[in-house]
Amino acid sequence: MTIPCRPIPRAVGCTLFVFALIASGCALSPYQEQADMIKERVDNFYVHLKSNRVAAAVHENQQIEAMADEMGETVKRRAKMYGTSQAGREFALMKTARETAAQNWLALGQYYAIKQQPDKAQATYQRVIDTYTSPTEWEYREQAARALKDLGLVSPASNSMSP
Repeated sequence: MTIPCRPIPRAVGCTLFVFALIASGCALSPYQEQADMIKERVDNFYVHLKSNRVAAAVHENQQIEAMADEMGETVKRRAKMYGTSQAGREFALMKTARETAAQNWLALGQYYAIKQQPDKAQATYQRVIDTYTSPTEWEYREQAARALKDLGLVSPASNSMSP
């Protein structure tokens, strides 16, 4: 049994449209919506980290990385279908998401170092080095490598070896 479709009255349609705009924070652009989601996840990451909810912070950052990966796939598809102009904006947002996630991992490494958990800090910094391998992400690998070296200066094992 099929239900016949009735046209939506114009007033209802306008009301639904306005409600959708309000519900989405008035973001007219899908890029703005994605940017807002990234910003929200970054805010959540730092709220969780400040509250010592590390697992929740890690989850937020993993979600940012997942968004970046999804955007990367979208960029590839759009570049094939529409050319570079449409893909350029998506690429810029994907790059921002990846950079944000890398910065968050570095912040998590610092968190672990401050909390005197050098093994976790080392693993976090190593994750940055292993994950962010694009030539444009060298800065984050360098920061992580420097942080690993600095970790040796404050690690309890290195302090017990000094005279």
